[in-house]
Amino acid sequence: MGFRITVQTLAVLRVLLDHPLQRHYGLEVAKAAGLASGSLYPILARLEQQGWLTSDWEQVDQREAGRPRRRYYQLTREGTAGAGAALAATAELLSPQPGPGGRPAPRPGWGVSR
Repeated sequence: MGFRITVQTLAVLRVLLDHPLQRHYGLEVAKAAGLASGSLYPILARLEQQGWLTSDWEQVDQREAGRPRRRYYQLTREGTAGAGAALAATAELLSPQPGPGGRPAPRPGWGVSR
């Protein structure tokens, strides 16, 4: 995977993976991921550069629709696999690992409270 995946990127990937075959427009993804558009669009551009997304402009008469046309994003096959792997790796990293006696082992660098 040639790029860094941030918490915000994971939030975007989670939204896209909820309906991987559906096309999503920016404002819809921003709301669902809890991100401002200024944070969202650089993430979408990076994902598209990596081949994880495709995008295209909606074909609509803006006057008739009463709004600007939307840019739609959709996961590619590679993006669907990569997003699933990234989310699974994050879940694995964050889940407690059994230590001696079946208790969760402390993670290196994480404080242990007793």
